[in-house]
Amino acid sequence: MWRQLHPNIKVRIINSFLTRMVGGAIFPFMAVYFAHYLGAGLAGLLLMALVAVQFVAGLYGGGLADAWGRRRTLLAGEVLKLLAFAALLLGNLWTPLPWVTFAALAVINVANGLINPAAEAMLVDVSTPDTRTFMYVVNYWAVNASLLLGTLLGGWLYQDHFAALLAGLLGMSFVTLFLAWRFMSETLGGLRRTAAQVRESVGVRPLLRSYAQVMTDRPYVLFTLGFVLLMTIEFGRQNFIPVHLAQSFPAQVLWGVNLTGIKVMSLVTAINTLLIVVLTLPVSHWVGKRELRPVMALGFLLFAVGFAALYGSLNLWALVAGSVVLSIGELLYVPARQTLLADLIPEEKRGSYLAVNGQVFTLAKWLATLGVPLGAQIGGPWMGVLIVLFGVLAVVLSLRGLRAASPERTPERSAPTF
Repeated sequence: MWRQLHPNIKVRIINSFLTRMVGGAIFPFMAVYFAHYLGAGLAGLLLMALVAVQFVAGLYGGGLADAWGRRRTLLAGEVLKLLAFAALLLGNLWTPLPWVTFAALAVINVANGLINPAAEAMLVDVSTPDTRTFMYVVNYWAVNASLLLGTLLGGWLYQDHFAALLAGLLGMSFVTLFLAWRFMSETLGGLRRTAAQVRESVGVRPLLRSYAQVMTDRPYVLFTLGFVLLMTIEFGRQNFIPVHLAQSFPAQVLWGVNLTGIKVMSLVTAINTLLIVVLTLPVSHWVGKRELRPVMALGFLLFAVGFAALYGSLNLWALVAGSVVLSIGELLYVPARQTLLADLIPEEKRGSYLAVNGQVFTLAKWLATLGVPLGAQIGGPWMGVLIVLFGVLAVVLSLRGLRAASPERTPERSAPTF
């Protein structure tokens, strides 16, 4: 079925894989970088500022993709990202310049805010109901495989070969820009707008009106709120769970290896990533010809139950089992939800709707940070119970949103066999 995919889809998947592979070796360590050169307190403020920059840029990028065109918005972001990567390399080639690094990262986040909504809208534009689920499955596999490779690269090269990693990222940016410019075509239909019409469409007031329309779409809002709860569960992996394991997991020896809470956290994360990479295609084949709504609901519940074990247990084998269960849930819900989301979005507003969907992750990250103080008050087991309740509520809200939509927006759909 790969041959049946539109060239835009193939290029997007390849570009995403290349960018995330090298970026995954660098960006997860930027908190360490800023803490080392500027102190932990200032590092936290800078990282929060970077999240805010991408949030605003993502909303603007979605409106721009609808008004100016998917391809032009994406290419503008790619050029901006290339220039920022060059500045990032120059700012660390001889003497590290942390403020130059911060400025470059801010521009990179602006570029991503332009690229991501445009690319997501383009994928929906050129895919069909028969190819959409397969497209999301392959893209999901590529993302996880690239992050796995990037994590390995970063672990080996970050400390001693940081400049080489940045050079690789710059070189990869040249490649992705060329592929997007050479092989991607415009997918926004309708008459070409003049520059004045584009400026009028992407002003502050038109953008606010566009997003106000999105937020009054009750089916979409309910469906999105369900996903916010689910992502809040997942981002506990970066907040409550490592703190919980680091402070409370009893050190033990397994097969001659001394296991601490931090090592166990790395272990369960590695299990999750490896299972996703190895099982994406077999599980997706098994899901073939099944109706997507119950598949998504089952995936949500398994995902929540698996994470509940990570939140609430200190038993090694319960933690390993939880990682396996949440991985299966993730494999089930990701392509199902993505396909249902594509059906739910109006064609003429895809950029704006997908930009709002992209901000789910930002909102969920903020909510997940509350897990640390809350967990300190109620403890891990009750946090596990709360996570299961979040999963159930995510299912209820998502299905209610689908039921509230008109039948033509949410047709009964099965995942194609491939």
